[in-house]
Amino acid sequence: MTATKPTATKPSRIYLPHNPAYLHGTLLDFFSQHFAHIPRDEWQARFADGLITDTHGNAQAASAPYRAGQTLQYFRAVANEPVIAAEPTVLHLDEHLLVIDKPHGLPVIPTGQYVEQTVLAKLRRNADLLARHTAGQLDIMAISPLHRLDKDTAGVMLLSVNPASRGIYQQGFAKRTMHKVYHAIAPTRTDLTYPYRVANRIERGESFFLSQIVAGEPNAVTDIKLLQNGGALSLYQLTPLTGKKHQLRVHMASLGMPLHNDNLYPSVQPMGTSDPTRPLQLLAKTIDFIDPISGQACQFTSQQTLALCSE
Repeated sequence: MTATKPTATKPSRIYLPHNPAYLHGTLLDFFSQHFAHIPRDEWQARFADGLITDTHGNAQAASAPYRAGQTLQYFRAVANEPVIAAEPTVLHLDEHLLVIDKPHGLPVIPTGQYVEQTVLAKLRRNADLLARHTAGQLDIMAISPLHRLDKDTAGVMLLSVNPASRGIYQQGFAKRTMHKVYHAIAPTRTDLTYPYRVANRIERGESFFLSQIVAGEPNAVTDIKLLQNGGALSLYQLTPLTGKKHQLRVHMASLGMPLHNDNLYPSVQPMGTSDPTRPLQLLAKTIDFIDPISGQACQFTSQQTLALCSE
């Protein structure tokens, strides 16, 4: 495997413990044993490409002796990472918040086969553009998402650019004072009275990446409004009043109205069968809130739209 050094992602840190098993070996010995699921020759390539450094960014040699108590940094390396051409659009940037319009199919943070092709990496590579909004005072490595937005979902997303105020805005999501509205395309049901409310209990499914409805006190609530009847498929407005993982996808599927092009609900599609030209038809359309620092009313709207088709 050929390792590729990330250009705009944060490294992970690891503390070298006082473990007798490592004391007389090399750094390569330690990484190979501690991360035994990664082949030794892959770690050799990462050292050769400068992917393991000290906390000052100085590359370490694979043959360097193990020194207990030292803290090192290491970058994840991904072979043949798929290229995602789409870029996030900046809607707003101030000393506390960065608001973007995320395209479909773009992960927010490094995960799985994606490291460089993520929202965070792409934003950090556009540091010059972002700096112009903040008179050059922006620390690009401080950019951090304030809430979740699935890779397959497009639309408005808030990120923190100031660690000092990050917790203040995160509390807004925890207390449900950040109001989000989504647009979605799904099969038409005219037998429901809109707006229609779904309230049930959602827990993690047997597979770690799925959620499911179970018996018990409701912890997930979604309001559904029919915006445009398009025949077989219609445009809906979805307003989540809670924030469970995959809540909108699970709720719509439970009504026999799975979101158009959903590859997880109601059934998981085989890996590699998704078509990037047919993205999940779910869009985080707006988010509004009272800014907890300035006290001003804020609303941000995605520039993207979902178009009804004849399918």
